[in-house]
Amino acid sequence: MSHQTVSRYLRDRDGLKAANRVRVEDAIKQLGYRPNLVARSMRTRRSGRLAILIPPQSSFSPSRMLSGAVEIAHSAGYITEIMSLDGGAQARTERMLELADSGQVEGILSLAPLAPSSRQDMVGRAAVVVSGDYDDEMRGIGELADGSPVAEMMEHLASQGHRRFLHVAGSQQFASARGRKQVYLDTIKRLGLESAGVFDGDWSAESGIEAITGLPDDAGVTAIIAANDLVAAGVIRGAANRGWRVADDISVTGWDNNPLGGYLHPTLTTVAVNHEELGRRAMRRLVIAVGGTSPDGADTTTPLNTIIWRDSTAPAKQ
Repeated sequence: MSHQTVSRYLRDRDGLKAANRVRVEDAIKQLGYRPNLVARSMRTRRSGRLAILIPPQSSFSPSRMLSGAVEIAHSAGYITEIMSLDGGAQARTERMLELADSGQVEGILSLAPLAPSSRQDMVGRAAVVVSGDYDDEMRGIGELADGSPVAEMMEHLASQGHRRFLHVAGSQQFASARGRKQVYLDTIKRLGLESAGVFDGDWSAESGIEAITGLPDDAGVTAIIAANDLVAAGVIRGAANRGWRVADDISVTGWDNNPLGGYLHPTLTTVAVNHEELGRRAMRRLVIAVGGTSPDGADTTTPLNTIIWRDSTAPAKQ
C-alpha cells in the first residue's frame, strides 16, 4: 500500500476504492494513528478546530448534547473548543462573527439561537451551524417539543383497559409542554377516551401532588400522564397520600428518564430523550459544512424519543 493511497484516504476517503479504504482503515486501527492537527494546519492553513457556543451554564445544562457533538467532531479529526457566551441572541451573534473572522476555527456550532440577520452576515466567514432545538430562553422547540410519545403511551394504556385519564401538564410557556398537552387532548378525542381534565402545572413535584389532591373521590381516573418525571414523582406521592396504589389502582407515566425514576417504588414508566443524538446531528451538519463529507457512522434513523415501560403502568382493574 503506497503512501499516496494513505494520503488520498486522509484527504478524501470516499474517493478510494472500497478495498483500499478497508486496508487503510485496518492499518490505522492497528497502529492507533491520529492525525497531527498542528502539522496539518501549517501545511493546509487550516486550524482543525471547531467551536461550540453555549449560553451561560446557569441557565442551561447542555452536557449530554455536548458529549454527542464532541464525539462526532473528534471522530472526524477535529479539536473542539467550548465557549459560554453571555447575553441574548444579538450579543451572541456579535461574538460569533468576531470568532468566525478570527481564523482560529474552521466552523462554529451554536447550541443557542443567533440573531435572524446572522445568516446573511456569514458569507466568506467560517462555516456556522445553529442547532434548532432551543429558543432564546433555552426552552425546547423542534423535535424536543414533539409530544407524539404521549399518544403511544395512551394507546398502550387504552389497550390495557384504561378509559379515564388525567394529564398533569408542564408550564405552558414551553413548547414541549404545549405539545404534550395537545397530543393528550387529541388522543382522548381520537380514541374516544374520557378525560378528568388537564392540570396546568409548572414542572414541579408539588404540582403533581396538587393535581392528585384536588381530584374528587369519584374521579374514576385510572391513568395519569405527567409532563415529566419530577411531576410524576409528585403524582405518586399524592396517590400514596390518598391510599391509592401505583400501579394497582392507577398507572402513572413521566418524561425525561431521570435516573431516579428507576429507583422509585414502583419504578417509573417514562420517555428517554436522546440528547446525545441531538448533539451528534448538529455536529454532523457542521462537519459536512466544513469538510464536505459526512463523518463515519452517520445514523439518521436513531430515534430521539424512546418510551421505557416500567412498573408504574399496568392493566386497569376490572
